Amino acid sequence: MTVNMTKGQAISLQKNDGGSLTAVRMGLGWQAAPRRGLFGSRTREIDLDASAVLFADKQPVDVVFFRHLVSDDGSVRHTGDNLVGGVGQGGDDEAILVDLARIPVHIDQIVFTVNSFTGQTFQEVQNAFCRLVDETNGQELARYTLAGGGQYTAQIMAKVHRAGQGWSMTALGNPANGRTFQDLMPAILPVL
Repeated sequence: MTVNMTKGQAISLQKNDGGSLTAVRMGLGWQAAPRRGLFGSRTREIDLDASAVLFADKQPVDVVFFRHLVSDDGSVRHTGDNLVGGVGQGGDDEAILVDLARIPVHIDQIVFTVNSFTGQTFQEVQNAFCRLVDETNGQELARYTLAGGGQYTAQIMAKVHRAGQGWSMTALGNPANGRTFQDLMPAILPVL
């Protein structure tokens, strides 16, 4: 059963049977919003990029994004860059796979971001979402849908963080500006 998350909401990543999730997929989907023009509605391709920044004690230690598809330890993997969005028609346009069991013990948080590499604002994006899927069985666990657009070019979407012996996910949905994850670091640090 999917939990439709609201901004700031946290959920445990424990399974109903008491076990822990071992592998999850953070999926990102979006579509270009139609724009009204002199000759009717049209859309412009939008290149959003998903990134995962791995932190140890509030210090970034690794990142997975379209130019570095696999974390140094191999526990986090990006499935590849999608330059236009909407290809999945409601499915994931980009995904980041996280093998929770393989994440080194010093990594305590993974922050997922999305940014408009080509600089369009989220006013030009519709149906954007981030979702967490149990990669072992394909079951969607949580979904966070972006509501409304804005004059920003990025979002700090969610974070997965250690909680006792397991992991939790928190929906963040914080607007930011920047074309790459490096540009977003000042906006990421306050949510750690």
